[in-house]
Amino acid sequence: MSDASPRIAVLGAGNIGAALIGGVLKAGAARPEQVAATVRSPERAEELAAKFGIRVSAGGNLPAAEGADLIVLAVKPPTAPKVLGEVRSVLREQQVLVSLAGSVPIALIERLLDQRMPIVRAMPNIPVVVEEGATAISPNSACTEEHVRMVERIFRSVGVVVTVDEDLMHAVTALSGSGPAYVYMVIEALIAGGVKMGLSREVSTRLAEQTVLGAAKLVRETMLHPAILRDQVTTPGGTTISAIHELERHGLRAMLISAIETATRTSETRTLALLDKFGE
Repeated sequence: MSDASPRIAVLGAGNIGAALIGGVLKAGAARPEQVAATVRSPERAEELAAKFGIRVSAGGNLPAAEGADLIVLAVKPPTAPKVLGEVRSVLREQQVLVSLAGSVPIALIERLLDQRMPIVRAMPNIPVVVEEGATAISPNSACTEEHVRMVERIFRSVGVVVTVDEDLMHAVTALSGSGPAYVYMVIEALIAGGVKMGLSREVSTRLAEQTVLGAAKLVRETMLHPAILRDQVTTPGGTTISAIHELERHGLRAMLISAIETATRTSETRTLALLDKFGE
């Protein structure tokens, strides 16, 4: 199997799945005729087919999986065992299965399929919709370097990709998977602060969103530690240090660290529940 232009099937093309399709086509990682998708309703199928020029069916997981080199399982964790049961009879070791089903571990997927094949567990986040996603991947032992490169290419079309050991996927879920929600809360609070101090909501929103975007871009492009960048805008006796003191007094950093810790433990608990339910 070549990693240049695989046939791709996205089983469950919701927001993340559809964003992935759009990124893959835009980046030239596959041509429209090489991509198939499945959705729940005929209306959604018609919508995606018109948007991307690909084959989309309501249901039809079995034929979609059978004709693909790379199969993306883009369904919710409780639905994953059902879909895997539907398609396992046509899966083969030459294919690659990429699971986006958050809390479902590779060991459970392997048990449900009852066969050895390359499996990559992936955790993208919602900004893949605007091609600025953060995705962590973890391959099983059946994956070759070629398989990993192919999967990395797919997810690079919608953002950045890192590879981690699977036992760190809970922390990934808590940090980048849930992370956009934390950032939205920060943006919301910044907007409210601007409004409180007299700015219009429109102006406050534009300033807040661009401030967060620009700050993140500066971290990425300079590769400097955020603390160094923070110090560059903090002058003695100035407004910034006064505001930082207030944030520290209320424990902003400690709260965010605790939030990630709590979300990690919740992810672990969800995985254990799935193993108890489907692991026999």
